[in-house]
Amino acid sequence: MHDSGGAERTEGFEDIAHEKVSLLRQPTAVWATAGAAVVAFMGIGLVDPILPSIAKGLDATPSQVSLLFTSYFLITAVAMLVTGFVSSRIGGKKTLLAGLALVVVFAGLAGTSDSVSQLVGFRAGWGLGNALFVSTSLAVIVGAATGGAASAILLYESALGLGMACGPLLGAVLGDMKWRYPFFGTAALMAIGFVAISLFLKEQPRPATRTSLLDPLRALGHRGLATAAASAFFYNYAFFTVLAFTPFVLDMSPYRSGAVFFGWGVLLAVFSVLIAPRLQAAFGPLRVLGGSLLLLAADLVVLGYGSHTTAIVCTVASGAFIGVNNTVFTELALGVSDAPRPVASAGYNFVRWFAAAAAPYLAPKIESWTDVHVPFLVAAAAATAGAAVIATRHHHLAGAGHPAPTPARAVQTPASA
Repeated sequence: MHDSGGAERTEGFEDIAHEKVSLLRQPTAVWATAGAAVVAFMGIGLVDPILPSIAKGLDATPSQVSLLFTSYFLITAVAMLVTGFVSSRIGGKKTLLAGLALVVVFAGLAGTSDSVSQLVGFRAGWGLGNALFVSTSLAVIVGAATGGAASAILLYESALGLGMACGPLLGAVLGDMKWRYPFFGTAALMAIGFVAISLFLKEQPRPATRTSLLDPLRALGHRGLATAAASAFFYNYAFFTVLAFTPFVLDMSPYRSGAVFFGWGVLLAVFSVLIAPRLQAAFGPLRVLGGSLLLLAADLVVLGYGSHTTAIVCTVASGAFIGVNNTVFTELALGVSDAPRPVASAGYNFVRWFAAAAAPYLAPKIESWTDVHVPFLVAAAAATAGAAVIATRHHHLAGAGHPAPTPARAVQTPASA
């Protein structure tokens, strides 16, 4: 990448650092939205520590229970084509409230499930609500924040990291009592978020141009965006093999599994917000991404073939590589295309979330066909394939990764969630 790009990124990081002082001086509306965002991201890893408990409680196999992730992310992928269409017509606040309402309803219903098929169906409705909320909340926070957009974005990224780290912990604490309680807990917290946003958030201005359902697909006609999306597709397969399949391999109590994934989430947050920008400034996004993907592949091989203790260490360590990848992938995707950033983000996420839906379903199937090691080899091969796409098609990404500091960070979260 060009040296001038590194200077631009360094300047952007300095701008963000200078605005940290105003990070806590935000209107109540911003805190209400950020708090709901924490809970929304908690919902992604909430079920991790209780997957074995759910399987036991509903007399289901690991492959059946893994459909909790598959239905969630399959609906999320498709919803990426809808969220911009909806928010550009009814406004950000109403879109947020619609998403929160869906999460409250379907998370509550998930806790009443009597069969795994019911739980999978309710989780799909939850995914739709989460997609509507997550894809809209960052733009709302930036629009309502004071003290500069960079401070608002740091606040949002902190919410992302806190949610990803605390989701497994909440799932462990409540799930240790009963596997149904984490779902009821999420519904209650999101209901509080719904009330807070209703009371404190004013409606944001609607965009001048309405987004059509096909705009994100048209954006994928750009070779650079298509390259980033294709590489992220393979990466996401590896990512969600760790998130959805590893709990069955570790076979630990909810508390211990929750502690493992809490450590994983902490590393993800730290490396996403603090480490990745510095690595990009020093080495450039393509080198950082290629190296991080290969390190993730190596980590997965060791995880699959190591001892139980080694598997725990590698699971936690994978959070560092995943955090770096999330940030760099998003900045590549949003910096390479000439499409409006929300549209480019929707197209990019539409592709990559399909892998997040596939991995939780395929990994247990592959284990049943072979043995417990092979799913991790497949995930490692997928991460390597992601690195190969970047290496062989890097010319389509020339100039990417150098977007203006504020807008680039402003749309990171939909891709990272």
